[in-house]
Amino acid sequence: MFQQSQDEKMRTQRRLRRKAMLAARRQRAIQRRTARLERASQLQQWMQMVMHDYCAKILRERKTWAFARTSDWWENTAPNLTEEEWLEKFRVSRDTFRYICATLKPALQRQDTSFRLCLTLEKRVAIALHKLTSTADYKTVGNLFAVGCSTVCQTLQKFCQAVMTLLRPQLIPMPSQAKLAQMADYFEESFGIPQCVGAINVLHIPILKPPEDPADFCNRDGWHSVILQAVVDGKGMFWDINIGQPGSKDQQSVLKMSAIWALASTTNVFSDRIRNICGTDVGYFILGDWTYPLQKWLLKPYAHTGWLTEAQEMYNVRTNGAHTVVGRAIGRLKGRWKCLSKRSDFSVRMVVDIVETCCTLHNLCELRMERFLPEWEDAHEVKFNGMSWEGEEWSEERNALEQLFMQQQYNSSSFA
Repeated sequence: MFQQSQDEKMRTQRRLRRKAMLAARRQRAIQRRTARLERASQLQQWMQMVMHDYCAKILRERKTWAFARTSDWWENTAPNLTEEEWLEKFRVSRDTFRYICATLKPALQRQDTSFRLCLTLEKRVAIALHKLTSTADYKTVGNLFAVGCSTVCQTLQKFCQAVMTLLRPQLIPMPSQAKLAQMADYFEESFGIPQCVGAINVLHIPILKPPEDPADFCNRDGWHSVILQAVVDGKGMFWDINIGQPGSKDQQSVLKMSAIWALASTTNVFSDRIRNICGTDVGYFILGDWTYPLQKWLLKPYAHTGWLTEAQEMYNVRTNGAHTVVGRAIGRLKGRWKCLSKRSDFSVRMVVDIVETCCTLHNLCELRMERFLPEWEDAHEVKFNGMSWEGEEWSEERNALEQLFMQQQYNSSSFA
């Protein structure tokens, strides 16, 4: 019994010594791990301090933080430009320039920050207008106004968004019935064609080769473009525009995909005021070239088959003379806003916004009777992209106009 008691006591002591040794070993491991973490933390802090000092030194010693640019032209030369020089540079008078600034102020005004001074509202508008009125690239415009290329691009984008938001609803609205009546009266006074409210045509806007579906944007002349379909009134102001269709589409396809086709097909907007012409009730209509489909609201000339009657020839002469109003309007559009005549470094989406902006500014200039210098003239060459719609050559409205024109010619010759 005594021996067993001694053995049990020794085993208990050994267990206690082992537990103490394990506890001491764990404590030393914890201490070593804590020391390693402290050394790693100190090393990280030291590295951060070294990198901070190094970067600070590099930044202090950086030779070119921002390239030196001079805004002498905008600050000193532009204010002293004559009215002729200002008009040549920005295509609008100073009064219209101030009107644009005041109208777009809610969207373009910026505030200075503690980091840098913002561009003034007038400078933003001037940068955008200069880019639109010239074929200069971003770098050239940026050097003129002492800003970077990215600033020119962003300024132009913001300007276009502001014009489309604040000016377009005022300047290119869908005409009311009262406005349609005014346009019809003006067409009749100017061209002798009753019930005509507009003329329609298209313009191909050159673009860079798009990354997606480039073949769709390649037109018949072999270059990439998007299409502007425009309807203008007798004064050469746009009242309906459709922008962005690929250049490979013909005029018929573009028309069918536009809002004016849906409007004429689903509403009676063109038949609100009916006028009896030589025994035929004729509503409002617009004039197109011979590639367009013949509709009650869309009249076109007879194709030159060599077998036209005298009345048909007279009809073609009168309607073609009136249809030139859309060619002149597009020519003035391209003359003022030269960016539309050259393939620019814009994306397709940006091109659509720019064309819409230029059409809006065109209406503003025409409304305010801005001067258009002869050297700006860019004659719009009508290019037919498609075939005439055969089998739809008869139209009561067109026949009524033929009779009217012949009566007018007979009356004038009899009076003479």
